[in-house]
Amino acid sequence: MLFGKHVNRYYLKYLWLFIFGIAALIAVDYIQLFIPKYLGEVVDILQTNGDTNRIFTLGFYVLAVAGGMFLGRFLWRVTLFNAAFRIEADMRHKMFLKAEALPRQYYHDNKVGSVMSWFTNDLETISDYFGWGTVMIIDSLFLSVITVIEMIRLDFVMSIICFLPVILIIIWGAITEKYMALKWEQRQKAYDELYDFSQENFTGIRVIKAFVKETKEIHAFAKVAKKNADVNVSFARLSVIFDVVIEIIIATMLAIVLIFGGWFVYLFNHDQTFIFFGYEEKITASKLVEFIGYMDILIWPMIALGQVVPMRSRSKASLKRISAFLDSEITVHSPKNAIKLDEVKGNISYRNFNFKYPTYEAINLKNINLDIKAGESVGVVGKIGSGKTTLVNVLLMLYNVEPDTLFIDGHDIMSLDIDSLRDHIAYVPQDNFLFSDSIEHNINFGLENGTEETARMGAIFAGVDDDVRCFNKGYQTISGERGVTLSGGQKQRISIARAYVRNAPILILDDSVSAVDTKTEETILRNITNERKGKTTLVVASRISTVNHLDKIIVLNDGEVEAFDSPKNLLKISPTYQKMVKLQELESEVEGGKK
Repeated sequence: MLFGKHVNRYYLKYLWLFIFGIAALIAVDYIQLFIPKYLGEVVDILQTNGDTNRIFTLGFYVLAVAGGMFLGRFLWRVTLFNAAFRIEADMRHKMFLKAEALPRQYYHDNKVGSVMSWFTNDLETISDYFGWGTVMIIDSLFLSVITVIEMIRLDFVMSIICFLPVILIIIWGAITEKYMALKWEQRQKAYDELYDFSQENFTGIRVIKAFVKETKEIHAFAKVAKKNADVNVSFARLSVIFDVVIEIIIATMLAIVLIFGGWFVYLFNHDQTFIFFGYEEKITASKLVEFIGYMDILIWPMIALGQVVPMRSRSKASLKRISAFLDSEITVHSPKNAIKLDEVKGNISYRNFNFKYPTYEAINLKNINLDIKAGESVGVVGKIGSGKTTLVNVLLMLYNVEPDTLFIDGHDIMSLDIDSLRDHIAYVPQDNFLFSDSIEHNINFGLENGTEETARMGAIFAGVDDDVRCFNKGYQTISGERGVTLSGGQKQRISIARAYVRNAPILILDDSVSAVDTKTEETILRNITNERKGKTTLVVASRISTVNHLDKIIVLNDGEVEAFDSPKNLLKISPTYQKMVKLQELESEVEGGKK
């Protein structure tokens, strides 16, 4: 069986299915032992009086046994495979919840392709072991034991002859198990790389086509696929060698039984005896037929024993990978006795705030001191890499921050319940991700009971309503994977609409109007001013025109606050802001000259 802290509880949870299935399986194993007895008796009858009535009776018994085996096999398949599929579903659900709880950093360190292979290949491997693996283990143990008992009862010498190959099978399985587990783990890692490469290329297919790099990527894929094929061939070669050795041992055992059994029958029919360590061997033709029948039954448990070894090796390797995923530390979580925010005004305070990403040594934000009052609209500007996105992202608790340095309405953010915190913040990220769903559902994603009317209100706010109405299906238009059917500006505006309809006390726009024209940008910014009065709005921007109408602007320079004031005052006190304004004016003049 397969044991580990992430699977042990399922034996108890689905105990009734396992008990019922194993009971049906054992019943099938037991009743099929009657068939060799009936066959042996038929041979006896044919050699003696030829009682045809008894032969017909035995034929009826065989049919009854076959019917019982059919019913029993139906029952154990329904129960054991049902348990296996339920375990797979439970583990996948548990893994999904874990995937949602893991911090963003985890997905920086582990590619999506690898994670997806754990949800598919590895889970299916474990499910197979709980299903077929259980069948093989019970058959290789129970069926082999009761068959061997019957064989010993029938003929001790012939049984001893059969036991020697069985011992060889057990030794061979023990030798190869660990090596096969290692090979399977290598195979899964190679599959992860193939999955990662494919997923990345499918996601970036437009870039590949735009740069005419199809041939280059095909050659690169061929190398990854070749590595995957080589590892799979290596594993298959080992599996085939394992199976071939088992088959050779079984065939050898059958040949030995036929040779020695035939010789013993010949000696018996000629009134000769064979002495084996004081045991006088006497076997008739009917006993030999019965013994061969038991031998035929014993072949499957031996094959099962051979197959369950590599299957167990594979499932152990897969469970190891899944366990590593499930044991990953959730570094960002709500503290004990966390404060749940029922109502948020929107005051934000940074006090001697410093921040660096977990995998980087450099400090991204240094000694930040800011007080953003509830209801203010605040812009965030600065050079590329100055920390603009980081400054607003930390409000969402995507990463842990130092205690007593960041506050929402006077509450230390590290003391808050994460869900309640995020529930009061609407966020439009730089990467405008849309689901492959209707535009209506994409806009209403953050609402429990959104309607087309709420989606239309959000679209009007974001200046995308006219665009949506031009589509054939309007708000029921499917956006495609990651919004592939929409333009960059349309995706940005739909993302803004999705954030707006939540009516959150804090709204964060992270460079969210960079892909729209100036007129649409003015419409969105005007709507923010008019419709979000009394609510806090943070707008990260690369263009000064995006934020120069807001109440205040934060100017960042190399991770530090250079200035925080109104746009008018910044022209006097902030060199970075002055430079950005002059550059934008110069760009406008150049564009005007071209016209």
